[in-house]
Amino acid sequence: MRVAVIAPPYPLEEAPAPPLGVCYVAAAFEQAGAEVRIFDFVVSGYSKEKLQKAMDEFKPHVVGSTSVTMSFPQAAQIITDVKEIDPAVYTIMGGPHVSFWAPETLEIFPAVDCIVVGEGEQTIAEITPLLAKGETLENVTGLILRHNGDIVNTGWRDFIQDLDSLPMPARHLLPLSRYKALGFPVSIITSRGCPNQCIFCLGRRMVGHKVRYRSVKKVVDEIETLLEMGFNRINVADDLFTSNKKRVREVCNEIKNRGLKFGWSAFSRVNTADKETFALMRETGCDCVSFGIESGNQEMLKRVKKGITLAQAEKAVKICKEVGILPHASFMVGLPGETHETMADSARFAKKLDAIYGYHFLAPFPGTTVLENLDEYDLEILTDDWSLYDANRPVVRTSQVSPQDAIEFVGRFEKECEEEWKRLEEGYGKGVNSPEDDLRVEGTRKVGGTFQILEEDLVEKCGVIPADLAKIPEKALNALVDAIAGRTGRDHDLVESIVVPFYKNGHIRIVNGGADACWAWTPNPGQAA
Repeated sequence: MRVAVIAPPYPLEEAPAPPLGVCYVAAAFEQAGAEVRIFDFVVSGYSKEKLQKAMDEFKPHVVGSTSVTMSFPQAAQIITDVKEIDPAVYTIMGGPHVSFWAPETLEIFPAVDCIVVGEGEQTIAEITPLLAKGETLENVTGLILRHNGDIVNTGWRDFIQDLDSLPMPARHLLPLSRYKALGFPVSIITSRGCPNQCIFCLGRRMVGHKVRYRSVKKVVDEIETLLEMGFNRINVADDLFTSNKKRVREVCNEIKNRGLKFGWSAFSRVNTADKETFALMRETGCDCVSFGIESGNQEMLKRVKKGITLAQAEKAVKICKEVGILPHASFMVGLPGETHETMADSARFAKKLDAIYGYHFLAPFPGTTVLENLDEYDLEILTDDWSLYDANRPVVRTSQVSPQDAIEFVGRFEKECEEEWKRLEEGYGKGVNSPEDDLRVEGTRKVGGTFQILEEDLVEKCGVIPADLAKIPEKALNALVDAIAGRTGRDHDLVESIVVPFYKNGHIRIVNGGADACWAWTPNPGQAA
């Protein structure tokens, strides 16, 4: 049986990394005996024509897609397109959004046949042989599905206790050269579960309140594999990596014992920061830690059940600076009870922290306490358009803070950022920046240009060259740079600084064929061109 797993589009501002959830799903299908491909529309723009071509080539029997709330509308549209292309394909959706919005999804989107709720790997292991034999799934736990004209809920299954039983994420099915060209960190998890009760987060319900750990050996084996695959930066995507200091030290010591050298980052909570642990993290390559602080008002933190204090936040940032880790703080606007005074408290506290920080708007996702108990909170939902739930615009209001108030508050911060960026760009043009500031400007421009090249498939569209030119790589590369610069209107030197490393690092290659040759992304080892 052939299974295609969709990686739906993800915007550049959300730092699209190799999609970990998609790779776990694909690995579960592979382990269960299916032939699997990932149709990746993260680093290659989506079109129905592109989907049609992929389906014609692979002829999947099953197509599945996972998504978060922000990417759900596009994922649902892709599944709808799948059914239009081939109505016989069995379609599955999974992920946090549909897990808590399953009946509604099935009612609104007739193209979706089945939803896997919660952790999906064991459910996939059970449904794969049944689907291969053409049997029905109504007796498998962990599904909400169509059956005989009804919507059937088979209930949530227990959380997976032995995480070491899970297969390694199937990253070998991703277009690796594209992801390595983009350069964002590749994510891993060392555990699942979150003991905290923040009312705006669904992590506790999606993966459980009890933290379950992968063995240290499995974690570092995966890190070593990623380094061998050519990735050099890793993000630990656990809900709370530093919840168990003893285990953090064990992971770090295993990294040291194996002599692994790489940069990495992690999420943490300010009430778990201690100097000894963070110093060891820094010693093994951790250079950035992100904290969700949410508000600079202690009463607001209490209201949303964050379980931290402002004093702990200050201490955590201080520890990071003392050991050489860059602290990043995230604040939220529009929480229950938000007022002009509490927003001002957040602004003052954020500046006082002296850390890199940013703001997001509250987005009450399906499954969160705040959405399911809306009447208890000082909130009004403004829209049910899930595509707007990206935390970059207000989708709720409080009694004292209008959407415009919230936009203006964040706008003042963004204006400061824009003015700083303008200063850096002007300094870059005049040659008066520090080397560090010049690197920031160049890096930001390169990321934007790289993402456009990937999303618009410009290597393929601009890469056709005469066969005789292909014999001289330098000239062939210049032709590709000229074509991309002409098509995008981007600075020629900038495009050259992006594309030349693609070639030198082995991400792209020349493919000969008849009178013409073409540039193409390098396939994965063992993968057909």
